[in-house]
Amino acid sequence: MVKLRLKRCGRKQRAVYRIVAIDVRSRREGRDLQKVGFYDPIKNQTYLNVPAILDFLEKGAQPTGTVQDILKKAEVLP
Repeated sequence: MVKLRLKRCGRKQRAVYRIVAIDVRSRREGRDLQKVGFYDPIKNQTYLNVPAILDFLEKGAQPTGTVQDILKKAEVLP
């Protein structure tokens, strides 16, 4: 099963996250299938590749709670 979840990047005390499509069994920093977005909680910036996200959702990928909140705020999900 594929999930859309956050992958931690950045340095210590200055985390930024990539939104990735990844297998459920993989670790947080494991190998992802595709990078579909970017989220910076400190600057409150997001970049989303909306066509890729919608493609994964149509194929049955499940977003995690945090990613779902980010997608709702960006009005990608109803």
